[in-house]
Amino acid sequence: MQKRTKDNPWKLKTPPQSSTYEMYIDEKEGKEIIVCTVGKTILHYDARIINDLYEMLKSHGDWMLLGSKDEKAEAKDGTVEFWGRSSDNPIGGWYGLKKGLRGRVGMYIPPLMEALGLAEVEHNKRNNRIRAK
Repeated sequence: MQKRTKDNPWKLKTPPQSSTYEMYIDEKEGKEIIVCTVGKTILHYDARIINDLYEMLKSHGDWMLLGSKDEKAEAKDGTVEFWGRSSDNPIGGWYGLKKGLRGRVGMYIPPLMEALGLAEVEHNKRNNRIRAK
């Protein structure tokens, strides 16, 4: 995986192509994390999500709805967002690391997967999906 730093982040757009944001890889408390900067908001995700999501999508074998939701909102079963917080995923819970900002896996991680060449992502106004390449 090509690692990006704070000085050379990935410059990405949300799946509907309506907002821009940046991501890079960093380390916090000995753990590799993805730092996601959306305007002035900074989110952190466990970097294991890249490989874990790719493997899940490969075994799923078809398109999957993104289903992006904030941490406090209920995620729809069968979506990337639901998987990103499920006790059944490889880490047994949230990939988001900042309390109160742990959601939105379905919004911010899929464009990174696409940039890394691991997935295809739809770019409709809503109800976008992802599948492994």
